[in-house]
Amino acid sequence: MYIKPISIDDRQRINDFIRSRWFSTDMIVRGEIVDMTKLEGFIAYENDEIVGLLTYRIKDSECEIVSLDSFKENQGIGTALVNKIIEKAANKKCAKIKLVTTNDNLNAIRFYQKRGFDMVRIYHNAVDAARKLKPSIPILGDFGIPIKHEIEFEMDLSIKS
Repeated sequence: MYIKPISIDDRQRINDFIRSRWFSTDMIVRGEIVDMTKLEGFIAYENDEIVGLLTYRIKDSECEIVSLDSFKENQGIGTALVNKIIEKAANKKCAKIKLVTTNDNLNAIRFYQKRGFDMVRIYHNAVDAARKLKPSIPILGDFGIPIKHEIEFEMDLSIKS
């Protein structure tokens, strides 16, 4: 496996990958429509096939993970991508890395906590508002759990220094 930053040459392939995973290139994050075709990120490749993708944006001193996908679970792909963004955020002098996931995403909740992210906020019924912007968000998510709430995680990079 090798990881590289998204380049202009990768963009169409990455956009197709995003559509295949998220059914759209628009992501709703805290009531904001985020155009994922414009985000920076890291791609994990294995034999020239995309096996993982992390997209992010940096604003002021905060780095936000917008999406993290891995085609092969429990192979270290997600961890390698998160380690890349931690390194990038530290190099950019970010104070923290944050992300939002939904209440049904138990795998993500477990994954991020095991890697040093803290649950800092729960936005009760936030997905109802998100569905007004993106009606394709399903009602039921992983394990048949109703998708209702957004959960925000943070990693404080000042304590990692």
